[in-house]
Amino acid sequence: MKFAYTIVYVADVAASLQFFERAFGLERRFLHESGAYGELETGATALAFAQHAVARGNLGHDYLAADAAAAPLGMEIGLACVDVPAAHARAVAAGATSLAAPATKPWGQTVAYLRCPDGTLVELCTPMG
Repeated sequence: MKFAYTIVYVADVAASLQFFERAFGLERRFLHESGAYGELETGATALAFAQHAVARGNLGHDYLAADAAAAPLGMEIGLACVDVPAAHARAVAAGATSLAAPATKPWGQTVAYLRCPDGTLVELCTPMG
């Protein structure tokens, strides 16, 4: 078994891709001509976005959309970077909501938490090890 991808279901795939490009400096891998699916360059494991209609069609029923909940869903996208405070400030300037400012944990890792306009919970963290 190999972890292949994470797909975040959103209302506007292009807007989510653009936000992640501005906020986190990630590069777009592609956006399907239909606008219903897109991916970012994130290494071996893809971070992708798909429209809610695609998800509902695949699942055959509804689900809780991340942007519909007052609180973030109980899952996150983790992005490692060397300068968490700078990355946090860039993301907030791009439109993210800060949920937890950068802080150094007892094990030495610096982390911060943000909520993206599409509802996605993102952890920014320094690499471990």
